Amino acid sequence: MPIEVIAFDADDTLWINEPYFREAEVKFCELLSGYMPPNQAERELFAVEMQNLPLYGYGIKSFVLCLVETALKITDYQIPPRIIEEILGYGKEMLEKPVILLEGVEEVLSTLYGRFRLVVATKGDLLDQERKLRKSGLEKYFHHIEIMSDKKEADYSKLIRHLDIRPEAFLMVGNSLKSDILPVLGVGGHAVHVPFDITWAHEQIDHAVEHANFSQMATIREILAFV
Repeated sequence: MPIEVIAFDADDTLWINEPYFREAEVKFCELLSGYMPPNQAERELFAVEMQNLPLYGYGIKSFVLCLVETALKITDYQIPPRIIEEILGYGKEMLEKPVILLEGVEEVLSTLYGRFRLVVATKGDLLDQERKLRKSGLEKYFHHIEIMSDKKEADYSKLIRHLDIRPEAFLMVGNSLKSDILPVLGVGGHAVHVPFDITWAHEQIDHAVEHANFSQMATIREILAFV
């Protein structure tokens, strides 16, 4: 069955995202270095993020809440208010970052536009993702925008039903094997992995992906030849 819908992840597939989180994380660990070595503070933060993920979901606001909670724990709840204020400032800085498109993205979308139904399928904070999409200038290319609370098989199945297509007609393009690739293959769709330079630890997997519907590409431009 030919591909009818091509869905794109947003963060680190269409535009830069993860480096902003890493930048804030480094500043946070340096800020609290008088209480705990930075590498240990990084591990504490990740543990708090994983604990809170089912409650807060993904995105900058969730991240900042985890920074504050981690800071409280690291300082044994003796953290000065000015440090809390600085941590909140990290979040505001991240929310105001420019939306920088990855190389080749607009060329690919403009070429595919009209040939396929194009969809954004991303997870994160609704307000923030809407803001980034608006600032990106890419909204005009997409038939549908799906901002998901998570990216599991059930979430993709729901999206495919909403699009009124069979799974075999759905192609997902993204940088995360865990979130963008494996669940789509699991429901019978096609998936293309375009790696980004940095991957959050939570999105990493420890095995190779082998599947008839899976392709790996070095750049997003390669999709044009693929479809």
